[in-house]
Amino acid sequence: MSIHVGDRIPEVTLKRIGQGIETLDTLALFDGRRAVLFAVPGAFTPTCSAQHLPGYVQHFADFRQRGIDVFCMAVNDPFVMKAWGESQHVPDGLQMLSDGNGELTRALGLEMDASSSGMGLRSRRFALYVDNGVVRQTFIEEPGQFEVSSAEYVLAHLPS
Repeated sequence: MSIHVGDRIPEVTLKRIGQGIETLDTLALFDGRRAVLFAVPGAFTPTCSAQHLPGYVQHFADFRQRGIDVFCMAVNDPFVMKAWGESQHVPDGLQMLSDGNGELTRALGLEMDASSSGMGLRSRRFALYVDNGVVRQTFIEEPGQFEVSSAEYVLAHLPS
């Protein structure tokens, strides 16, 4: 079962590269702030690199103007997420989070089996609008689609 509006973000840890490998608790990441968490099936994959992440890079200032933090997540290791962020010129403040073991992805109920592509367990493509740790809106893509989780779509459907 997948996450629903009104549910709290599950408490798990994620990784990112900062001053070495940093471990981040989802409660610390999401409590006390408004944020969009968007997830992609894989760093450096075609749609993720050509459209999904670039849209959030392009509109990052629009989210920040509205007081919304932005987090990108994938079931990739933190070194890959860091390298991908650098290659995509991700601005400071747009956090590239590693769910390397798929713990948050599974806790959200948004995993998919990409074994047929040689990728194993991955995240479905989605975006969540979270306010103080509680999911207020979900933008979950159907398999193979990229529409409702785009930065443009999410921005157009967020509360003012």
